[in-house]
Amino acid sequence: MKYERYISTLENLREQGNYRSFPETNGNLIELSSNDYLGLNKDYTLYADFVEEFKANKYKLSACSSRLLSGNAPEYTQLEKLISTAYQTEDCLLYNSGYHANVGILSALAGKKDLILADKLVHASLIDGIQLSDATFMRYKHVDYKHLESLLEKHRNEYEEVFIVSESIFSMDGDIAELHKLVELKKKYNCFLYIDEAHALGVRGKNGLGCVEEDGVIQDVDFIVGTFGKALASVGAFVACSQLFKEYLVNHSRTLIFTTALPPINLAWTAYLFERLPDFNDRRIHLSELSKAFAKHLNVKAESHIVPYIIGSNQEAIEASKLLIKNDFNVLPIRYPTVPQNTARLRFSLSADLKLETLKLIKDLLKK
Repeated sequence: MKYERYISTLENLREQGNYRSFPETNGNLIELSSNDYLGLNKDYTLYADFVEEFKANKYKLSACSSRLLSGNAPEYTQLEKLISTAYQTEDCLLYNSGYHANVGILSALAGKKDLILADKLVHASLIDGIQLSDATFMRYKHVDYKHLESLLEKHRNEYEEVFIVSESIFSMDGDIAELHKLVELKKKYNCFLYIDEAHALGVRGKNGLGCVEEDGVIQDVDFIVGTFGKALASVGAFVACSQLFKEYLVNHSRTLIFTTALPPINLAWTAYLFERLPDFNDRRIHLSELSKAFAKHLNVKAESHIVPYIIGSNQEAIEASKLLIKNDFNVLPIRYPTVPQNTARLRFSLSADLKLETLKLIKDLLKK
């Protein structure tokens, strides 16, 4: 039967505890699986103010075309200028999502004569973009910069260009890359440096521009990628880069060329929030303090607002998640292949609108 392979695959996933389905959303639960790190998605004062602006400007609800046809609304230019000015980079290019950005940028930039060296635990979107490129691909051990340098020493002269790829805050463990060390290696071996700030944008840095701002390395990173669908409570992504690379991507990045542009109203909402990032410093400070206190309360290590609680087996992680959901905490299990086998976990994604007192019951529930 022609469907047997698919039925068998799904049955195997169920047996392994890896079967996935869409969870039912429940607005009454305390949300700990969302990426709404600053709590902006529920800030109805901001929303109401923007609605007034929307009434005045009457933003279109759809682009109805790609940017290279008739979909290049003026809101695109305004937002790209806003972002490039904030980062003091030559230019900026918007994408429909972080996935579109990582897949479209890396697959376009790296060719047959190039090498990509990526941290072992970078996001699937980065892996997909790398694999769609024609470049040679090697992975260095997670945040192991001695291993990265050993690969550079051995292989740098074999390739025209080398791209070092890393996240700043890693999405599954919440740990943080040593950006100064990556910049040092980039300069020493004449490489391009690509940093995905998806989980740092809005959360880190005095003005919320991410770890590149916090560490003072903005001008040393060739490609700064950020997403709007997490801390900025919107949709889309960007890469802050040189004008040369923006032009190159406009002409070669397939996830940009062959897709309908973002709706102008979404671009306007993103610009509205991005302009106000410096004003959210109190939220960033609270989130930092909350994360440290919650990690200490659970007796786990955490370097950021993403607090991993490693359980091990898929089934035990599923059961722990069910128990927490039953007690009004929406925490979903993270399982293989998203994380390595036998490291299934609960990943607590904290938000600035939470308080430690609300979360203290979780420790007692996990003891069960």
